[in-house]
Amino acid sequence: MNAVLAAIALLVLGSAAAALALRNLIHSALLLILSWLGIALFFLWADAEFAAFAQVLVYVGAVSMVVLFAVLLTRQSRADLSVTAQSRGRAAAGVGAALAVAAVLAFAVLRTPLPVPSGLRSAVTVRQLGGELMGPHAGALLLVGVLLTVTLLGAVTIAGAGRLPPDGKDQP
Repeated sequence: MNAVLAAIALLVLGSAAAALALRNLIHSALLLILSWLGIALFFLWADAEFAAFAQVLVYVGAVSMVVLFAVLLTRQSRADLSVTAQSRGRAAAGVGAALAVAAVLAFAVLRTPLPVPSGLRSAVTVRQLGGELMGPHAGALLLVGVLLTVTLLGAVTIAGAGRLPPDGKDQP
């Protein structure tokens, strides 16, 4: 195994495991962003530049901001976050299910031959994909950006609607 690939795998798995283990949601979200950056590094290592750029733009940029907004807007008090026996049972069941899925995936990956055609690497370049995306499909790209912005603003409005003081009046 390549040392660079091992370092990238350690970064991704370590940051994801730390994100699962921490109780602070903000720190977990930031470690999740680090894990997504590690996946982008894997794409760069595999010479898939467009997938790496898309990973950074979509997950590290957009999805991580939505996750951070959601965490900040839906925070609960420390009293509401008590650990119960039921939540521990759910966590154990979740870990068991994750291990079962990982075992099935590992079995499938190890048993599947993956031949790579020789002409596959030079089929489409990042420049060609970018030209296509910003050429005839620029309107659709802008429309998706506006739609996502409106959706995020609507979520912020809905989440903040019930946060008035006890007297029901806005404070300056």
